[in-house]
Amino acid sequence: FFQLVQSVLSVSTMVGILSLACLAAVLVALLADPGDAFAPQAVLPRLHRDASGKLSMIDPAAHVDLIHSTASLLPSLSLSDAVDTPDLGGAASTIPGSVGYSKASYYTTLGLYVLSFPGIWSQIKRSTSAKVKRKTFVSDGEAASDGKDLRQQAGEIMAYMKANNYEVLEAGETITFRGLVQKSLSQALFLTFCTFLGMASLALVLQIQFQDLTLPGIGSPNWFYLMLLGPYAGLYYWRSGDRIDDIKVKLAESDDAQFNEVTIEGNDDELERMWRTLDLREKGMVKVEGILA
Repeated sequence: FFQLVQSVLSVSTMVGILSLACLAAVLVALLADPGDAFAPQAVLPRLHRDASGKLSMIDPAAHVDLIHSTASLLPSLSLSDAVDTPDLGGAASTIPGSVGYSKASYYTTLGLYVLSFPGIWSQIKRSTSAKVKRKTFVSDGEAASDGKDLRQQAGEIMAYMKANNYEVLEAGETITFRGLVQKSLSQALFLTFCTFLGMASLALVLQIQFQDLTLPGIGSPNWFYLMLLGPYAGLYYWRSGDRIDDIKVKLAESDDAQFNEVTIEGNDDELERMWRTLDLREKGMVKVEGILA
């Protein structure tokens, strides 16, 4: 259950993956054909003022004969009647229908995508090793109301570590516990999902960037086959096997015996569970009760 919660709460990883997907979506938006958004719209009906001064609409279909008769009175034009016009230069590039995009925006977004993409590989590599941190916690000491002496505090820590299958490796001023962290199926599935989504966004970017690419013997590649690499991330994690985890604990008492200091060095996830279970407070921090507590 804890491994499942750990996977779901990997906020930084999910933010990274969603960032990749958003960047890929921006790249698509930059190159997408606007289609009907730039299609000619219906001509608005024209207005004219009658003899009484009121405005009314002109129906072109009702005045077809008048238009033809007026056109017949106009002299026909020939090439000799053409009037020289100034060279419009690159005006053709602004003709409606030839919609482009900003290359600066495109390559800026592409650069951000390239910089963020290695985060997927980093997540896969870090899944097989512990993220070690060192923190100091405090609890009420022997002189405080409902406090505990060092022996009682040490007994609670020992009972917690035993309950989580940790054994004492070294005993002294600093106690070292060693345990075996088993591989998690939920973590393997989570890594597979993240890699699958990351490869999908990469394929989308490559499909846009290399639209006219043709490889000998293959032709135009289908980059979405990269999504088949997703299961290999879970397989890489699973084949790494179980992990040996060491946790070091050091106890000290304040001079006035009001507080017990517990310095813990070990896996960040285990530290999080430990201080919540033993009701410890991080040194220098104030515990604030939740609204619904």
